[in-house]
Amino acid sequence: MFRLLFALLFTFALAQASVAQTNETETPSTTSERASTGGATTLEDILARQRGEKVDNSYRSENTGQGNVEGLLGQIGTRGVASDSDVYRALRYGSADVTVSSHGPADSVLIQDGGMWWLNFRTGPLREYGTYIIAGMLAIIVLFFLIRGKIRIDGERTGRTVLRFNSFERFGHWLFAGSFLILGITGLLTLYGRDFLIPIFGKEGFATIAQSCKWLHNNLAWAFMLGLIIVTVNWIAHNIPNRADLKWLAAGGGLFTKNSHPPAKKFNAGQKIIFWACILLGVSISLSGLSLLFPFELPMFAKTFTVANATGIPQMLGLNLPVQMSPQEEMQYAQVWHVMVAYVFIAIIIAHIYLGSVGMEGAFDAMGTGEVEEQWAREHHSLWLEEVQAKEASKGVASPAE
Repeated sequence: MFRLLFALLFTFALAQASVAQTNETETPSTTSERASTGGATTLEDILARQRGEKVDNSYRSENTGQGNVEGLLGQIGTRGVASDSDVYRALRYGSADVTVSSHGPADSVLIQDGGMWWLNFRTGPLREYGTYIIAGMLAIIVLFFLIRGKIRIDGERTGRTVLRFNSFERFGHWLFAGSFLILGITGLLTLYGRDFLIPIFGKEGFATIAQSCKWLHNNLAWAFMLGLIIVTVNWIAHNIPNRADLKWLAAGGGLFTKNSHPPAKKFNAGQKIIFWACILLGVSISLSGLSLLFPFELPMFAKTFTVANATGIPQMLGLNLPVQMSPQEEMQYAQVWHVMVAYVFIAIIIAHIYLGSVGMEGAFDAMGTGEVEEQWAREHHSLWLEEVQAKEASKGVASPAE
């Protein structure tokens, strides 16, 4: 799973490196052709754009009219020393002296030229590899079910139950899980909806759906973050790795062999992996989400890239991550990271939902009623059951006479 996330990051890095390299170099033939046109756009430039190739725009970004003031005087009347094309290029490449009535952080950015890489990456590799992640996890679950089937309770039921999770623990879990499910669905509808929902509901119908998804996504984020805090506080002490986890992992958790039940405390090694993945991914997706909700107050990536460049690692990969960004660029990077983390998060939760419901007999009771069958606890969390029974026995012992 993390390899797929790395593949997304690597693809994204290569795309950025390609753009940077293209902007720095230009073929001699194109240079000579442009010289013959007096520095204007050539036919080859136009054809290259139509083929989807990268074109060096420095001849435009550095030609906004200010370098030829004397030649332009008297040619364009009251407009001053800049033609329409010069003004457009100055606006596009951020060199225009823009005055606006409002004073927001991004109000003076009329054209954001860097947005095309984000659009192409969002609708191209990001969705493609993200779809592979989710589809791959679904395929693994189906294959596992066909080979292993539902994991049953091997021993004879006792008819006795053990309290596994109290009401506050279950509240935190369902707040975290329920909000995540809605956030995942609304996020996927926002990402894929234009392609699949417009043909069904039409543009007006999709607009209503998209607006509802946006409202739910923005507001349920707070419930998700609250649930993340509760889950962390409730269970972090129980998810510290121990030696029993090594035995559990060596036996594959007993998931692939019947009548195999390696000992485990309240949470086994597999559950601990899911717990820490949820915490780390939850914190990361929350930070990028906050950056999107408050883009001008909580910029993240310019500072992050400054630290990354200081390590020298990006330079070793041929990259030079930008350290100065407009508010729009900050939001674009935050949105890309938000979606990348979400894909991995969704895949992990799909596996968790399967094992916690139809994949394992008796597992759902732990979060449904909080009570689990004693035999289920003995098979899957024997060390924890022994601790619970020891506490109950100590409570039942009479106090010594004074």
